[in-house]
Amino acid sequence: MDSQRRMSRRSFMKQSVKSAVGLPVGLSLWGTTQSWAGANDRVRVAIVGIRGHGYQSHIKSYPSLANVQVAAICDIDENLFPERIKWFEENDKPLPKTYVDIRKLLEAKDIDAISVATPNHWHSLAGVWACQAGKHAHIEKPLTHNIFEGQKLIEAGRKYKRIVHHGTESRSSQAYQQAVALLRNGGLGEVYMAKGICYKWRKTIERTPDQPVPPGVHYDLWLGPAPKRPFSKNRFHYNWHWHWDYGNGDIGNQGAHEMDKARWGLGVALPTKVTSIGGHFMFDDDQETANTQIALFEFPGPDGRGDKKKILQFEVRHWITNYEGSCGEPPQNNIGNIFYGSEGYMVMRGGQWKTYMGRKREPGRSGKEEENPNMLHYQNFIDAIRANDPAIIRGNAEEGHYSCALIHLANTSYRLGRTLNFDPETQECMADEQANKMLTRDYRSPFVVPEKV
Repeated sequence: MDSQRRMSRRSFMKQSVKSAVGLPVGLSLWGTTQSWAGANDRVRVAIVGIRGHGYQSHIKSYPSLANVQVAAICDIDENLFPERIKWFEENDKPLPKTYVDIRKLLEAKDIDAISVATPNHWHSLAGVWACQAGKHAHIEKPLTHNIFEGQKLIEAGRKYKRIVHHGTESRSSQAYQQAVALLRNGGLGEVYMAKGICYKWRKTIERTPDQPVPPGVHYDLWLGPAPKRPFSKNRFHYNWHWHWDYGNGDIGNQGAHEMDKARWGLGVALPTKVTSIGGHFMFDDDQETANTQIALFEFPGPDGRGDKKKILQFEVRHWITNYEGSCGEPPQNNIGNIFYGSEGYMVMRGGQWKTYMGRKREPGRSGKEEENPNMLHYQNFIDAIRANDPAIIRGNAEEGHYSCALIHLANTSYRLGRTLNFDPETQECMADEQANKMLTRDYRSPFVVPEKV
């Protein structure tokens, strides 16, 4: 990789403890002068991807923020527009303009920012294009589809002085900020290991044949950077998650949240060693990604004792499983994090956290969410735009890149069937040309994440 594709781990290590718990630190990358329109002016947001989370969260949340308007909606499926417009009418909100092609949207002068809820393979390209068009970008998890894209998003945000915000709402959770502060301040002693858990009951997606593109769907735009393939329902709405061209499996779906929290709580950036095994068990269907996967990451831990390293373990299960952790009654899906220290352990799940101390595992300190972290996270994005200050954002491009890099390295190790030795400085796998090729992808013109942003 050339020097433009390298991000130093030192940029992470320079962050203070306050950065780890989601509080502003240091100076802005380009100062705090309000070169934007002004703190009292309306922020006009365009929602890109209006199905699922884009509708239920993005469209329905931004209008409730003070002086924020959803000025446009964009989707490749024109069938979605009538119902979305109806929601604005029924809630007495200004009607947004509609766009099918994000490139046309980004030409609009009346848009300040985009909020991206597309399939994963579009996330980074949408963000880079937004920065180049002078617009800020909130991007749903995972921030990227591969490691190269994270490097380019960081560069684009800095070059064009735009806010790039990652949709990991847990970073705005006041309860989780308290939990991470406890970890940082020695509340569990020396924290040496974290475990991310993603046990979600997933049925088979079965098989669907190739078929004509449905009316109103602009399929070439949906494919975007991905290779040209015939249309199939199993490679479209939601089930795209389970295909390598578009998604990253469950480790990059729900797992993106848990991976981010595990890395955040452990206080690490990029690993030196990654190994992952797993498989697609039980079902004979169209899914390409693993439905059961175990990943292990080894990080340098210069402040630790003994071997001076830290371990992050991540596990995906898709069917019948035991329950791990304890924060109330076990739900059907077991999702969360466990942190292990020399004096106790912490369980973090569902907006709450609990500690268990000593050999007797006696209940210790705990906390619970009191405010909606989703709304706090969207507000944080708007606040950063108004302040023209990326230093105040929680879940910035750098943090998102580090967390997503773990996902991509785990999937690369799984797909190649071997351990990866990774250099955090160069962000390359050592003596592994095949693995390094998987740090990026072949982009389909003109939907190309550029080498030079």
